[in-house]
Amino acid sequence: MPLIRETIVTTADPDGRVHIAPIGIIADGEGWIIAPFRPSTTLDNLQAVPFAVANYTDDVRVFAGCLTGRADWPTVAADKVPVRRLGGSLAHAELAVAQITEDAQRPRFHCRVVHTAAHAPFQGFNRAQAAVIEAAILASRLDFLPREKVEGEVAALKSAVEKTAGPAELEAWQWIADRIAAHYGDR
Repeated sequence: MPLIRETIVTTADPDGRVHIAPIGIIADGEGWIIAPFRPSTTLDNLQAVPFAVANYTDDVRVFAGCLTGRADWPTVAADKVPVRRLGGSLAHAELAVAQITEDAQRPRFHCRVVHTAAHAPFQGFNRAQAAVIEAAILASRLDFLPREKVEGEVAALKSAVEKTAGPAELEAWQWIADRIAAHYGDR
Protein backbone atom coordinates (compact mmCIF):
# COMPACT_ATOMS: atom_id res chain seq x y z
CA MET A 1 0.00 0.00 0.00
CA PRO A 2 1.24 3.49 -0.76
CA LEU A 3 1.69 6.20 1.82
CA ILE A 4 -1.32 8.52 1.82
CA ARG A 5 -1.07 11.84 3.62
CA GLU A 6 -4.35 13.53 4.57
CA THR A 7 -4.07 17.15 3.52
CA ILE A 8 -6.11 20.10 2.48
CA VAL A 9 -5.57 20.66 -1.23
CA THR A 10 -6.14 24.07 -2.74
CA THR A 11 -6.66 24.48 -6.48
CA ALA A 12 -7.81 27.37 -8.62
CA ASP A 13 -10.10 27.83 -11.59
CA PRO A 14 -8.99 29.92 -14.61
CA ASP A 15 -10.38 33.06 -12.94
CA GLY A 16 -8.25 32.45 -9.83
CA ARG A 17 -11.12 31.37 -7.54
CA VAL A 18 -9.74 29.04 -4.88
CA HIS A 19 -11.26 25.66 -4.12
CA ILE A 20 -10.39 24.05 -0.77
CA ALA A 21 -10.83 20.28 -0.37
CA PRO A 22 -9.64 17.58 2.02
CA ILE A 23 -7.78 15.00 -0.09
CA GLY A 24 -5.44 12.16 0.74
CA ILE A 25 -2.45 12.67 -1.53
CA ILE A 26 -0.46 9.59 -2.52
CA ALA A 27 3.33 9.38 -2.22
CA ASP A 28 4.98 9.05 -5.63
CA GLY A 29 8.76 9.00 -5.24
CA GLU A 30 9.72 12.60 -4.53
CA GLY A 31 6.32 13.87 -5.67
CA TRP A 32 2.65 13.36 -4.90
CA ILE A 33 -0.39 12.06 -6.74
CA ILE A 34 -3.73 13.83 -6.44
CA ALA A 35 -6.58 11.48 -7.44
CA PRO A 36 -9.91 13.35 -7.25
CA PHE A 37 -13.16 11.55 -7.97
CA ARG A 38 -15.23 12.39 -11.05
CA PRO A 39 -17.03 14.76 -11.03
CA SER A 40 -15.34 17.26 -8.75
CA THR A 41 -14.22 20.86 -8.66
CA THR A 42 -10.68 19.75 -7.80
CA LEU A 43 -10.57 17.66 -10.97
CA ASP A 44 -11.93 20.48 -13.13
CA ASN A 45 -9.47 22.95 -11.63
CA LEU A 46 -6.43 20.69 -12.09
CA GLN A 47 -7.36 20.18 -15.74
CA ALA A 48 -7.68 23.93 -16.28
CA VAL A 49 -4.85 25.17 -14.03
CA PRO A 50 -2.33 22.33 -13.52
CA PHE A 51 -1.06 23.44 -10.11
CA ALA A 52 -2.11 22.77 -6.52
CA VAL A 53 -1.00 23.33 -2.96
CA ALA A 54 -0.93 20.56 -0.36
CA ASN A 55 -1.63 22.32 2.93
CA TYR A 56 -0.50 20.58 6.11
CA THR A 57 -2.71 21.62 9.01
CA ASP A 58 -3.60 20.24 12.41
CA ASP A 59 -6.84 22.27 12.50
CA VAL A 60 -9.36 19.49 11.88
CA ARG A 61 -12.14 22.05 11.56
CA VAL A 62 -10.89 22.66 8.02
CA PHE A 63 -11.35 18.97 7.14
CA ALA A 64 -14.78 18.82 8.78
CA GLY A 65 -15.79 22.24 7.52
CA CYS A 66 -15.11 21.45 3.88
CA LEU A 67 -17.44 18.46 4.14
CA THR A 68 -20.19 20.36 5.92
CA GLY A 69 -20.48 23.53 3.87
CA ARG A 70 -17.87 25.58 5.74
CA ALA A 71 -15.22 25.98 3.03
CA ASP A 72 -14.44 29.67 3.40
CA TRP A 73 -11.04 29.49 5.10
CA PRO A 74 -8.49 32.33 4.85
CA THR A 75 -5.94 31.91 2.07
CA VAL A 76 -2.76 33.74 1.07
CA ALA A 77 -0.68 33.77 -2.08
CA ALA A 78 1.66 30.81 -2.62
CA ASP A 79 5.30 31.51 -3.36
CA LYS A 80 5.83 29.78 -6.74
CA VAL A 81 2.50 28.57 -8.15
CA PRO A 82 -0.67 30.46 -9.22
CA VAL A 83 -2.80 28.82 -6.51
CA ARG A 84 -3.42 30.25 -3.05
CA ARG A 85 -2.60 28.29 0.12
CA LEU A 86 -4.32 28.10 3.49
CA GLY A 87 -3.33 31.03 5.65
CA GLY A 88 -3.33 28.93 8.82
CA SER A 89 -1.37 25.92 7.58
CA LEU A 90 1.62 24.64 9.54
CA ALA A 91 3.45 23.98 6.26
CA HIS A 92 2.68 23.57 2.60
CA ALA A 93 4.00 22.03 -0.61
CA GLU A 94 3.41 23.73 -3.93
CA LEU A 95 2.77 21.22 -6.70
CA ALA A 96 2.90 21.27 -10.50
CA VAL A 97 1.16 18.57 -12.53
CA ALA A 98 3.80 16.66 -14.50
CA GLN A 99 1.66 13.84 -15.89
CA ILE A 100 -1.95 12.66 -15.89
CA THR A 101 -3.03 9.03 -15.81
CA GLU A 102 -6.61 8.93 -17.08
CA ASP A 103 -9.19 6.85 -15.26
CA ALA A 104 -12.98 6.71 -15.60
CA GLN A 105 -13.53 7.22 -11.86
CA ARG A 106 -10.34 8.81 -10.42
CA PRO A 107 -7.73 10.23 -12.79
CA ARG A 108 -4.29 10.55 -11.23
CA PHE A 109 -2.44 13.84 -11.39
CA HIS A 110 1.23 13.07 -10.83
CA CYS A 111 2.76 16.21 -9.34
CA ARG A 112 6.28 17.35 -8.74
CA VAL A 113 7.07 19.49 -5.73
CA VAL A 114 7.98 23.02 -6.80
CA HIS A 115 8.41 24.56 -3.35
CA THR A 116 7.87 23.77 0.32
CA ALA A 117 7.70 26.02 3.35
CA ALA A 118 7.03 25.72 7.08
CA HIS A 119 5.00 28.37 8.90
CA ALA A 120 4.38 27.14 12.44
CA PRO A 121 5.63 24.33 14.68
CA PHE A 122 3.85 21.01 14.81
CA GLN A 123 3.10 20.41 18.48
CA GLY A 124 2.17 16.75 18.44
CA PHE A 125 -0.66 14.39 17.73
CA ASN A 126 -4.05 14.40 19.40
CA ARG A 127 -6.20 11.25 19.17
CA ALA A 128 -9.31 13.39 18.72
CA GLN A 129 -7.78 15.01 15.63
CA ALA A 130 -7.22 11.60 14.06
CA ALA A 131 -10.76 10.56 14.99
CA VAL A 132 -12.26 13.67 13.37
CA ILE A 133 -10.28 13.08 10.17
CA GLU A 134 -11.45 9.44 10.04
CA ALA A 135 -15.04 10.53 10.67
CA ALA A 136 -14.72 13.17 7.94
CA ILE A 137 -13.56 10.49 5.50
CA LEU A 138 -16.59 8.39 6.43
CA ALA A 139 -18.86 11.42 6.00
CA SER A 140 -17.47 11.95 2.50
CA ARG A 141 -18.57 8.43 1.56
CA LEU A 142 -22.10 8.30 2.99
CA ASP A 143 -23.63 7.68 -0.43
CA PHE A 144 -21.85 4.37 -0.93
CA LEU A 145 -20.92 2.97 2.49
CA PRO A 146 -23.48 0.91 4.42
CA ARG A 147 -25.08 2.82 7.28
CA GLU A 148 -24.09 0.11 9.78
CA LYS A 149 -20.42 0.47 8.84
CA VAL A 150 -20.50 4.27 9.17
CA GLU A 151 -22.33 4.22 12.50
CA GLY A 152 -20.12 1.44 13.90
CA GLU A 153 -16.90 3.22 12.99
CA VAL A 154 -18.16 6.59 14.26
CA ALA A 155 -19.12 4.98 17.57
CA ALA A 156 -15.60 3.57 17.92
CA LEU A 157 -14.02 6.95 17.10
CA LYS A 158 -16.22 8.87 19.54
CA SER A 159 -14.26 7.60 22.55
CA ALA A 160 -11.05 9.30 21.38
CA VAL A 161 -12.92 12.57 20.95
CA GLU A 162 -14.54 12.33 24.39
CA LYS A 163 -11.19 11.59 26.06
CA THR A 164 -8.77 13.92 24.25
CA ALA A 165 -10.56 16.70 22.33
CA GLY A 166 -10.03 20.39 22.76
CA PRO A 167 -12.60 22.99 21.65
CA ALA A 168 -11.61 22.87 17.95
CA GLU A 169 -11.89 19.08 17.80
CA LEU A 170 -15.25 19.13 19.61
CA GLU A 171 -16.60 21.69 17.17
CA ALA A 172 -15.37 19.72 14.14
CA TRP A 173 -16.76 16.46 15.57
CA GLN A 174 -20.18 18.05 16.03
CA TRP A 175 -20.20 19.30 12.42
CA ILE A 176 -19.48 15.76 11.19
CA ALA A 177 -22.01 14.17 13.56
CA ASP A 178 -24.68 16.62 12.37
CA ARG A 179 -23.84 15.88 8.71
CA ILE A 180 -24.14 12.14 9.23
CA ALA A 181 -27.40 12.50 11.17
CA ALA A 182 -28.85 14.77 8.48
CA HIS A 183 -27.85 12.31 5.75
CA TYR A 184 -29.76 9.52 7.45
CA GLY A 185 -32.72 11.77 8.28
CA ASP A 186 -32.08 11.66 12.01
CA ARG A 187 -32.14 15.49 12.26
